[in-house]
Amino acid sequence: MTTPREVFAALSDGISEGRWEELSALYAEDAVVEHPQAVPRPTRITGRATVHERFTGALAGTLRLKRKNVVVHETTDPEVIVAEYDYDAESVTTGRTIPTANIQILRVRDGLIVHSRDYHDYLRLAVIRDGVDQLAKAYEQAPPRELSPVTPEGTGTVFERLVHGVAGGRWDELPELYAEETHVTHPFLPGSGVLRTRDELRAHFAAGKALNPGFAVADLVTYQGIDPEVLIGEFAYQGDFGGHAVRIANIFAMRISGGLIVESRDYGDYLGIAGDTGQIPDLAAKL
Repeated sequence: MTTPREVFAALSDGISEGRWEELSALYAEDAVVEHPQAVPRPTRITGRATVHERFTGALAGTLRLKRKNVVVHETTDPEVIVAEYDYDAESVTTGRTIPTANIQILRVRDGLIVHSRDYHDYLRLAVIRDGVDQLAKAYEQAPPRELSPVTPEGTGTVFERLVHGVAGGRWDELPELYAEETHVTHPFLPGSGVLRTRDELRAHFAAGKALNPGFAVADLVTYQGIDPEVLIGEFAYQGDFGGHAVRIANIFAMRISGGLIVESRDYGDYLGIAGDTGQIPDLAAKL
């Protein structure tokens, strides 16, 4: 068990089988684990001992997780993979179950995880625990968002033109970045459907234009898949939304063919937006 793919398989197998005590052995002594969309603010934990406490404490005591629908993207960096997968998540307390989406970026060196950036569907996990009210309170009591230096706009990839186009308010141009027939989903957005055509994307971006957010792009990083059509991009929108200062962490997994987006799964922090603008009950009601 030395490759990033094998280490991820051991990690996700262990979680699905509830072998919480064993999981920290897959991490380096000085491993860093980040949760960019954690409630109510991003978290960063360091060290195998801290990872062990997390697995054997909060997670083991509250959730049963069964993995399915795994897609692993190997990248041109041999240490890095991006894994997309779903859980059937069950609350230990309530017995309620719900499917949840997840995506992780893992850096594995010498057979151990040295860095992980983990994105999970915290809204659905809270709903099965009857924890929506607690979510709202957490955001109400949260400190101000910490902002990062803005990423300057360049010519870049289709992905970069997309996110800078949103920030720059070039809404009418954005559908042209997609193929005539495409497949765009938003796994963390309750009630959202699949966008399959440019016309549907025009309506989608028109709704964004109507909201008129004042965004800039920050912390933009891309990962090129071994499959040359696959690109994964991490970034944050930060600025003003609905009169509130916000920072929204996102990660998109895209397939680009002929210079156009033919498939995209956009894991946006819709819970964070709702939390910062006092709309969590409305968002949860869409589930």
